[in-house]
Amino acid sequence: MLLEKSRYLNTKKKYLNFLKRQEISGEPFFDKLGQLNNFYIPICEFINKKYKSKLKTIIIGLSGGQGSGKTTITEILKLILKTNHRLNTINFSIDDFYKTRKEREKMSKNIHQLFHTRGVPGTHDISLLKKTFKTILSKKFQNFKIPKFDKSTDDRHPKHKWKKITKKPDIVIFEGWCVGAKHQEIRQLKRPINLLEKKFDTNLIWRKKVNKELKLRYNKIFDLIDSLIFLKVPSFKYVYKWRLLQEKKLKMSSKGKKTMNEDQVKKFIMYYERITKNMLNDLSMNSDILIKIDKKHRLSKIRFK
Repeated sequence: MLLEKSRYLNTKKKYLNFLKRQEISGEPFFDKLGQLNNFYIPICEFINKKYKSKLKTIIIGLSGGQGSGKTTITEILKLILKTNHRLNTINFSIDDFYKTRKEREKMSKNIHQLFHTRGVPGTHDISLLKKTFKTILSKKFQNFKIPKFDKSTDDRHPKHKWKKITKKPDIVIFEGWCVGAKHQEIRQLKRPINLLEKKFDTNLIWRKKVNKELKLRYNKIFDLIDSLIFLKVPSFKYVYKWRLLQEKKLKMSSKGKKTMNEDQVKKFIMYYERITKNMLNDLSMNSDILIKIDKKHRLSKIRFK
C-alpha cells in the first residue's frame, strides 16, 4: 500500500511538472488532478491489465482529429505507465512514416496532384511501418530505428536523426489522426465533401485511391492494434481551430522555419475532412476507449468498451 502511494505521489509530481512545461508554449490546462485521476490513471490501469493478461508487447492505438491533443496525451500515458507501472513504453506517430517529399511529388505526377500534400492514406510509407511493427513484435529483439518527419520542411529527417530503440518495449503507443480509420463504400465517395474534392477531384481518382489504400493496406497495420483509444472532438470545425493552435506552437519551437497561416490551414484540413468525419461516426461506437473532448479542449467524458 505504501509503495502504491509512493508511486502515485511520484507520478503526480512528474505529471504536474510535465504540464507546467507544456503551458509555457500553449494554452493552460484545467482540472489537472481531476484529469489525472479520472482519465489518465484509469486508462493506464486498463493498459497494464491488458499487458499482464498477455505478457507480450501490447500495441495501443491512439486516434483523434488534428489538434485534439494526441501528442500530449501520449506523453502523459507514457509517463504514468513508466512511473506507476514500471512498463517500458515507446511511442511514435503514423506521421513519422510519411513518404519523402520526392516520393510524394512522384505520386502527384503519376496518380493525382493532391498526393503532393502529406496526410491522407497513400502518403505514408506502409512498407516501412509494417517492417517496424514486425521488428517490434518479433520474439527475438533487435535494436531498430523509428523515422522522424520534419513538418516544418515537409520532409523526412535523415537517418542519423531517427529515434533509436535499444530495449524491447512492453507497450507501444501508436498515434495518428487516421489510426483505426475504416474505408467507405464506393457510393459514399461520389458526392464531394468540400471545395477541394469538388474542384480538384472531379473524376474521383484521388478519393478512390485513398479509400483503396485504407481497405487493402492500412487495415493490415491497424489489425495489429490490441486496444484503440479515440479522442472525439466536438465537431470538425474544432479541428481547424485547434490545428491553428498547433501551428502557433510549431512556429514558436521551429526557430523561423516554415509554418502555415490561417488560409493555408483551412485548405490543408480539407484533405483530412472526409476520413475525420467518418471516424467521428464509426469510432464513437467501435473504439475500446472513447474520450470526449469538450469545446474548451478539455477531456470531459470517458467510456470503456
